[in-house]
Amino acid sequence: MALVFDIETVGEDWESFDETTQHNLAWYLEQSSRDEEDAAFELKQLREGLGLSPLTGFIVAIGVYDTEKKKGVVYYDPAGTTAEESEERSITYKPVGERDMLELFWEGAQQYTEFVSFNGRSFDAPFLAIRSLVHNLKPSRDLLSNRYTSLQRGCQHVDLLDQLTFYGAARYKKSLHLFCRALGIESPKAGGTKGDDVAGLFRAGKGLDIARYNAGDLFATAALYHRWKQYLK
Repeated sequence: MALVFDIETVGEDWESFDETTQHNLAWYLEQSSRDEEDAAFELKQLREGLGLSPLTGFIVAIGVYDTEKKKGVVYYDPAGTTAEESEERSITYKPVGERDMLELFWEGAQQYTEFVSFNGRSFDAPFLAIRSLVHNLKPSRDLLSNRYTSLQRGCQHVDLLDQLTFYGAARYKKSLHLFCRALGIESPKAGGTKGDDVAGLFRAGKGLDIARYNAGDLFATAALYHRWKQYLK
């Protein structure tokens, strides 16, 4: 019994950072930029990438999907709106804050010994760990014990990006969308939403749209996992 997991994140507002933090994040721009226009572009990129770090961003959705029961849950931040629990396509959507998301995730994780992600070892698992630390929560499973599944202890974390690139040996361009396209799996991008859209949706109060996008990632990752398990494991 495996649990697919995926998160969505958003960066903090740049203006909310103190002067020291802004300098710490952007000091190198003056050194590396060719001119003011280049520096402005780099600063824009920096601000848009704040959600990629658990030190400058936070989690707005955590999705989980049981590959045997074919059911899942997406815990999501309602983004300042009033929202109630709902259900669509075997996914239950539960509006909660970040701390509650993490508590519920780690509580449910205790029932599983195999976890599945796409790029989870580099992004999702470290983000979950550090944001749990921020909220003084202890993870119930070690999703980062070792990159190689044969050496993992306690539980197994199958990162499909590692598996499908043979631990980085393959040099071709890769993404969840490209693997889905090649294998005839419905891409989470099929609905028109991309990862870059999450911050804008959050600030527009569209938390449920983010949750639905997250569910698309869960379905795609689960389908990719089944193909990998059947033919390449």
